[in-house]
Amino acid sequence: MSKEVSNIILVIVAHPDDETLGLGGTILRHKNQGDKIFGIAMTNGISARNIHEEKQIEKRKKAAYKAADLIGLEWLDFGDFPDNSMDSIPLINVVKFIEKVKNDINPKIIYTHSASDLNIDHKIVNESTLIAFRPRAGEAWKEIRSFEVPSSTDYSHETLRGYFKPNLYINIENLIDLKLQALSFYKDELWESPNSRSINMIKVLAQYRGSQVGLRYAEAFEVLRKISR
Repeated sequence: MSKEVSNIILVIVAHPDDETLGLGGTILRHKNQGDKIFGIAMTNGISARNIHEEKQIEKRKKAAYKAADLIGLEWLDFGDFPDNSMDSIPLINVVKFIEKVKNDINPKIIYTHSASDLNIDHKIVNESTLIAFRPRAGEAWKEIRSFEVPSSTDYSHETLRGYFKPNLYINIENLIDLKLQALSFYKDELWESPNSRSINMIKVLAQYRGSQVGLRYAEAFEVLRKISR
């Protein structure tokens, strides 16, 4: 007998790798709980670099599929919005992209970027997600959570867009090694320690978030909106 799906989860990111960096351990927990986790990425994460673009885009997408297979996420779509230039297009285009997926799968819990991130694509995705999931009558979703991304959330400043202020901590003590294994598929996107986007410091961040609430390793989130229907 197949395991019953408890919840449908949607992870909305700007770039392939944000999902594993920000909540790889939490996705694994959802998987272990019997939830179904879907993901969409808005850009290829490569085009802004203009170096061997087509080859690198394909390499990044392959890494995304390998990481997703390990942590239990199913990619639904990869958008073709301009990498690191999402502020150059009408916001409504991004909203409609998200709304189509919303209508197709009817998710209950949504994860997206923090509005405080330094990366402009992250900010646009956060805003578009909140618009697509406006709390109108007849909606079925239950909760929207934002996550942090090393080298983006931590690089911002309160004077720009405020700070990331987590109010939800999820234990990933038994999943941290699998998260780091999944991140190894994105080795081209990782830096050397002590940069925050390094394997070592990502583990340190999980230790720090865990220490804030008496856990060994945790991922932290801001609950942006929660509705008990």
